[in-house]
Formats: sequence, structure tokens, C-alpha cells
Amino acid sequence: MQSDYPEIILASASQARAAILASAGLRFHTQPSRVDEAEEHKHFARNIAPPDVALALARLKADNVLEAEPGAIVIGADQVLAVGNEILQKPRSQEEARGQLLKLRGRQHQLHSAAVLLHRGHVAQFVDTATLTMRDFTDDFLDWYMETAGEGVQTSVGAYHIEGLGIHLFSEVKGDYFTILGMPIVPVLEELRRISVLKK
Repeated sequence: MQSDYPEIILASASQARAAILASAGLRFHTQPSRVDEAEEHKHFARNIAPPDVALALARLKADNVLEAEPGAIVIGADQVLAVGNEILQKPRSQEEARGQLLKLRGRQHQLHSAAVLLHRGHVAQFVDTATLTMRDFTDDFLDWYMETAGEGVQTSVGAYHIEGLGIHLFSEVKGDYFTILGMPIVPVLEELRRISVLKK
């Protein structure tokens, strides 16, 4: 599917993002950046809007990996969960996960997913937003969810994976499925076609 072109590197440790690229038939390898995401999140969140935070972090990750692999095509990605202008971080404990779910219960929140593609001075960047409404679930349901999902709730901001048990938390989901998973794949593929990495 790909032409004879430099290697593609995904600057992320996210299994979900890697699965999206693999399912699309891309040949690539992953090389997580050394960016301190938690600290950078805090810095950017004080100064710019949530979608721009996702874009800035995706660019930082891509830049960091490109320094070590200057001839490669590097794809950086990031996702920000925001309730209004408040950005949530990945929960560090079961207690924090429960707290996030209680904060989100009965409310809308946004997932802003960004991707940045870098290659030999060329920059392409994309950000897309999905809006999710968490239903006003009961405390009994929350107890069941926390027990059934287990420590997996700590692996994702918002304490859910919508492709798994997390779908039970929602009354409405608006937006691209891949954006929700953390990778706006359609514009990324379009850009790879534009620079002749994929067949047009």
C-alpha cells in the first residue's frame, strides 16, 4: 500500500493509536517521545485553549522524536479531555478515577484529538473534537463499573474506554470514532497521500 518512502514513526506509546494506524494498513514503528506530558499539560493549560493544548503537545512529541530520526516521517498525537475550559489529567488512583466520573456524570465534555506530521521541514497538523454526554448514572452503577473495569480506569483520562465497558457511561456521543480513540486518522491518511506515501 505504501510507496518506497522513509519510515513512519508514531511518537506515542498509545496502543489505541498504534492499532488505528495498523488497521489502516500503515507500516510504521512506535517510538514514544521523552516529553514530560504531565508537566507540559499544566504549562499549556494555563495559557491556551484545550484544542490548542492537544495540538501543542502533539507537536512537542513529534519534534522530540524527529531530533533522533531526522529522515523519518514522524506522527505526534495527543488528546485532551475538557469540561468547559477545565482540562482533566489521567487519574493516578481508583479514588481519582471515581472523582472524575462523578465530575462528568450528567454533563457534556469534549475530547480534543490532535495529530502533527513532520518530514524534512514539512509540517501538517490537525485537531478534531468530539462531544460526549455522560448519563446521570446511579451510585450503584458506578460501584459496579469501578469494580468490573478495575485498574483499567486509571489508564485513560476520564476513567473510561468507550470501546469497552465505558460505553455504558454515555447517553449521547457526537463525533468521529477515531477522534474519540485519540487519532484523527482520516486527515492523517489524506496528508500521507498528498506527499505520495500512500497511493492516490
